[in-house]
Amino acid sequence: MQLADLIWTLVGFLLTLLVFSYILGDNFLFRLASYLFVGITAGYLAVMVIYYVLWPRLLEPLTRGTADQRILAFVPLVLGLLLLGRLSPALARLGNIPMGYLVGLGAAVAIGGAVLGTIITQTRATLNLFDFQTASAKGESPLVFLLIGGIVLLGTVTTLAYFHFGASKKTGSEGKRPAWIEGLAGVGQIFIAITLGSLFAGVYLSAITALIDRIDFIRNVILGFM
Repeated sequence: MQLADLIWTLVGFLLTLLVFSYILGDNFLFRLASYLFVGITAGYLAVMVIYYVLWPRLLEPLTRGTADQRILAFVPLVLGLLLLGRLSPALARLGNIPMGYLVGLGAAVAIGGAVLGTIITQTRATLNLFDFQTASAKGESPLVFLLIGGIVLLGTVTTLAYFHFGASKKTGSEGKRPAWIEGLAGVGQIFIAITLGSLFAGVYLSAITALIDRIDFIRNVILGFM
């Protein structure tokens, strides 16, 4: 093993032990590992932002770009300087302009991604489950394909019904949903519980896999020095 590999192996071994020290409770060693992780991550992100965002998209166009590129780069430069005004209470109002721009842009991207990437895509995928030509092309039974599509459709409809909180004014009892909505919502709650349980199981298995990997790493390091 080369010297550099040996040093980094020992560093990883030491940091792993520092993190595992949390088993004994919150202590200085665990906090030290946490601070190192946060500091290294912040430094890495700062370098990535400077190298891949600020320099090629702002500083380089301002210093070496054409007149049009300088004009376009001047806009984010001004917005960035205005955003720094939020560091001072006296100049905090100047930061409302870039903050409004960022919030509006983020909302637009989130809504567009939810509609185009989630709602429309999932609706199309649900409808494709009832395409018997696809089932025949895959060599599957149309009844099995229909059963799978029916379960997916039922889960989608009942889950949406679970998040329906409207109340009819004709019933005279505000805050209560119609009985048929309550029935669908009850079925949707089952689908939601199954989904959350599956997600939790996936996260738990990932954590167990990472734990086994770290324990195996510690074992290999100890055996390597014996």
